[in-house]
Amino acid sequence: MYDVVIVGSGPAGLTAALYTARANLAPLLLEGFQAGGQLTLTTDVENYPGFPNGIMGPQLIQDMRAQSERFGTTFQQADLTSADFTTRPFHLTINDEETIQANTLIIATGASANLLGLPSESRLMGHGVSTCATCDGFFFRGKPLTVIGGGDSALEEAIFLTKFATHVTVVHRRDKLRASKILQDRAFKNEKISFRWNAVVGDILGDEVVAGVRLFDTVTNQPSDLDCAGAFIAIGHSPNTQVFRGQIHMDEKEYILTQNGTATNIPGVFAAGDVQDSHYRQAVTAAGSGCMAALDAERFLEAQK
Repeated sequence: MYDVVIVGSGPAGLTAALYTARANLAPLLLEGFQAGGQLTLTTDVENYPGFPNGIMGPQLIQDMRAQSERFGTTFQQADLTSADFTTRPFHLTINDEETIQANTLIIATGASANLLGLPSESRLMGHGVSTCATCDGFFFRGKPLTVIGGGDSALEEAIFLTKFATHVTVVHRRDKLRASKILQDRAFKNEKISFRWNAVVGDILGDEVVAGVRLFDTVTNQPSDLDCAGAFIAIGHSPNTQVFRGQIHMDEKEYILTQNGTATNIPGVFAAGDVQDSHYRQAVTAAGSGCMAALDAERFLEAQK
């Protein structure tokens, strides 16, 4: 029996672990399939407070993990494969094998960027391929960039990247955008942004760093190469909430809905980080909500006693 079980080992989960461990709640943290979350795919992190010279994403996660472990967090490299919230304490199944009980649960499973599924995309992730302009745009100052996508996220990324890039080309598979009109107007008026319509990315070029993208016309299937120093994938994110479908209130995109801080519709179940945040999606905001979830869980347990 655990007072607190945390699912997810990114900034939200590790911060929740730190706070609940320091409150002597002896949390169990299930690290999941991709331990460390999206920061493990990031190289230099320069926008996390307290690191004036920046820090590598995997190193930041390693330090946060060591800090929470120091105060008594137990880590288990396993996935939560099912959860039964109809009983109290909750019954949680790990790796389809082991069942544990928990008085409270903090969901910090994050969200995964939707990717193109290209081998070159995986190979060059963090070396010119990115899913976060806010995180990585600064590193491409004075260079041409490409953004793949046609929704609000793509245009927001493109507009932001014009602060650094010499030029931004938005690649979209159709001949019209899905983004809101106000963002379309801003992008069309921006002299640094151009569009490649009816085009899909067939490959990302470069050996050690991105050198360009190979495009295919969706009408003629003719290939063409576009030179760029960075390729930003902006085709949306998907929250990692599959295991909780039908049990927790979610929005239409399956992000967990929270109220009064990090509480879900199920008493004793809390959500923090990108799994309930489709707007900010930053390491520092995830860590902040992880702290909130820990305090909410602690107060819930105290009230139960």
